[in-house]
Amino acid sequence: MYNVAFGERTTLAGLYDLIREKVAVRIPAVAEVEPVYRDFRAGDVRHSLADIGKAQKLLGYNPEYSIKDGLDMASEWYLQHFT
Repeated sequence: MYNVAFGERTTLAGLYDLIREKVAVRIPAVAEVEPVYRDFRAGDVRHSLADIGKAQKLLGYNPEYSIKDGLDMASEWYLQHFT
């Protein structure tokens, strides 16, 4: 088994901000929407960072796109199909 990820930490708050920024281009009111935070639940993962070292070493895996880059590329398609 291999972890296939970008290899950098991304917080949920950071991911929320990136997605909100992309959606707000098409739907400006979204820029004002704030996330709703709740208490952690049993089993919630508080910190996660995929170790992609094995995939890099054995497969030559080298991610080309960051989370932001991927959202930049995907957001237009999602907005066209779901707004």
